[in-house]
Amino acid sequence: MESTRRKFMQNSGLGIAALLVAPYAKAYNNNKVLSLPDGNFEMLRNNVGFFTGQGGTIGWLVNKSGIAVVDSQFPASAAELISEIQKQGERRFDLLINTHHHGDHTGGNIAFKDIVDQVTAHENSKINQMKVAVDRNAEDKQLYPDTTFTDNWMAKIGDESISCSYHGQGHTNGDIFTHFENANIVHMGDLVFNRRFPYIDKSAGANIANWVKVLDKSTSMFDNETIFIFGHSGEGYNITGTKEDINAFKNYLEKLLMHTSSALKAGKSLDEMKAETKMIPGAPEWTGDGIERSLDAAYLELTEGK
Repeated sequence: MESTRRKFMQNSGLGIAALLVAPYAKAYNNNKVLSLPDGNFEMLRNNVGFFTGQGGTIGWLVNKSGIAVVDSQFPASAAELISEIQKQGERRFDLLINTHHHGDHTGGNIAFKDIVDQVTAHENSKINQMKVAVDRNAEDKQLYPDTTFTDNWMAKIGDESISCSYHGQGHTNGDIFTHFENANIVHMGDLVFNRRFPYIDKSAGANIANWVKVLDKSTSMFDNETIFIFGHSGEGYNITGTKEDINAFKNYLEKLLMHTSSALKAGKSLDEMKAETKMIPGAPEWTGDGIERSLDAAYLELTEGK
């Protein structure tokens, strides 16, 4: 149905714009954040938008000079994205950026094989992606980054400058910010789980304490007009947001460490923590399933320094 799967339309024969149904038109025109169903494209501003299919949110830029995509979800949803964009003209993709290595952000890379000019990620992200592929005997299902960086990297597509930056361990040891500078939109990848319990990948170098510092960096680097795209959101919450949402998630991580530290000082085991903790005190918006994996990671970090 058109109300649940918005199609692209050409903008003056050059770009694309989301075709919005009436209930969303006013909010969109005021640049407010929208909560969207799966499978949707949404324009944010200046030819930059996002796609929610299956997995981590995809960001995209389509202008008269080129096409860039941030993250790729899985092969089927990546193919849907590619198909819709190429309906505007069978152009190659200039750039695919991976915010980190997890399969719901890189599994769809393979769908871009032979149609993308460059795939970029942090050097640790590529290492992690290769390791997981070998461990799972899935090397033939990968399209690895051909360009990596350590701290900063930049590309220009038409009037849009795209800058990527790395600020240390967080969700993994390879997560980056991707800033569409002209549009002033930042794709945060899984550095933000908006009101949803996060996956904290200790096997890939995640560090909660430093994650808090990375989030502080994001709120100091970008201004109050910045729109942030998040990797995941809880039911009923937006996949895009502001510094307020980032600070709310930072508070969750801080309170998680505080709660786990207090429980350890009280002599509680990890199993006891899991049995007793249904919500992290001081972060009531994080509810539902998944708190156990937060406790696992915090316990490991505080007891073994990992």
